[in-house]
Amino acid sequence: MIQKSGIFLLIFLLSIIIPGSCKQEKPAKPNIIFIFADDQSYHTIHTHGNSEIRTPNLDKLAAEGVTFTHAYNMGAWHGAVCVASRTMINTGRFLWRAEESEKMLDQMADQGMMWSQLMQQAGYDTYFSGKWHVAIKPERIFNHVVHVRPGMPNTVPEAYNRPHEGQIDDWSPSDTTIGGFWEGGKHWSEVLADDAIAFIDSASKKEEPFFMYLAFNAPHDPRQSPEEYVEMYPLKNINVPESFVTEYPFKDDIGCDEKLRDERLAPFPRTEYAVKVHRQEYYAIITHMDTQLGRVLDAIEKSGKGKNTYIFFSADHGLACGNHGLMGKQNMYDHSMRPPLLITGPGIPAGKQLDMNVYLQDIMATAIEISGLEKPEYVEFNSLLPYIKGEMDQSAYSSVYGAYMNLQRMIRDDHYKLILYPHAEKILLYDLMNDPLELNDLSSDPLKQELIREMFARLEVLGEQMGDTLKLRNFFPDLE
Repeated sequence: MIQKSGIFLLIFLLSIIIPGSCKQEKPAKPNIIFIFADDQSYHTIHTHGNSEIRTPNLDKLAAEGVTFTHAYNMGAWHGAVCVASRTMINTGRFLWRAEESEKMLDQMADQGMMWSQLMQQAGYDTYFSGKWHVAIKPERIFNHVVHVRPGMPNTVPEAYNRPHEGQIDDWSPSDTTIGGFWEGGKHWSEVLADDAIAFIDSASKKEEPFFMYLAFNAPHDPRQSPEEYVEMYPLKNINVPESFVTEYPFKDDIGCDEKLRDERLAPFPRTEYAVKVHRQEYYAIITHMDTQLGRVLDAIEKSGKGKNTYIFFSADHGLACGNHGLMGKQNMYDHSMRPPLLITGPGIPAGKQLDMNVYLQDIMATAIEISGLEKPEYVEFNSLLPYIKGEMDQSAYSSVYGAYMNLQRMIRDDHYKLILYPHAEKILLYDLMNDPLELNDLSSDPLKQELIREMFARLEVLGEQMGDTLKLRNFFPDLE
């Protein structure tokens, strides 16, 4: 009798234990953090080949994950290039359709079509802090919002048309009394890191996955940072770019003359001294931002969520800062169209570089795929995961398209770049394989004329696909 009771007890226990032991828990959805800089060019990261700048935390991200070496912003419909870039990444639409979307963002939000809303539909708790500059309030489309910043910090007249060698400079990047990044009492990059750390602490106590959109205003002008960061970059150690010229010859016809705010930052004609000072301040605010990024990365690790969190780092576009005689980002050169794009997270290979041409806004489609949600049809950008996994080794984009208002157009592939200035009736052609700094215009080479016509035809088709209404044939009738 005792034996039978023991057998029945054993069977009963096994009936409880075995099903429980075979039950598999569903893995938690990964968290996603998107960190967005402003005006940061690809070549302003030390590990990207710039020995002049210090970016230890960005270097760490690059070492731990994948770098896309050729990510681009398509351009803009007005001088605030960041507006177009940010509208594209939040709507998923290409340049000219993003411009159309800008007029109906409230309707899109009503239908749950914005990036953060898609993440909410996938079960994510959404957080935002920092620079927004999209024509809808972030409070409408994020669960948690603090410290919404404008397109740029307020600046003062003394920040323009400077510096002049041999003259006293009335503006200092470390002067905390003139507001700008110090408006409110603490540098905005430091405030953003504080916000991120508080968000991460809050999110670590919740079961649901989180999506964070953290947007630095840095390194946009006024390029302010604590004095210790400026002192890291003595002028004697700063070089002028190889593409330095005192005046860009087509600046008046392409919207980059003295009327454009970005270009007024430095004196005309450009001087080596002025360019070196601006680059000194550019590097300093990037290194200061990098320090704040390090605080955020430390908080992620301490939260216990690090192993199940994807981190995307990019910027809305690049910046000339003295290249080609230009200071701003309203041009078609790589230094202004090409930001960094770094990705770390579960299953992301360490230290890998991928050189296919992509758009920075592909980050949105990538996050949607990671979330487990199917990409909506209206999202025109593509996920980067197939490249990372090795499923694709060629870009989904046959060529990269670029545009600035109705003043500039561009097409580039792996070998050549064609730039058109319609109002100047000017054509530029660069051999990117042999001339990556875009120093030597080949447009007058008789052997390149057929290539120019072929690229022009491709640009027309690509522009039509992008929703471009500018009729290039009206300006370049000879390119049949």
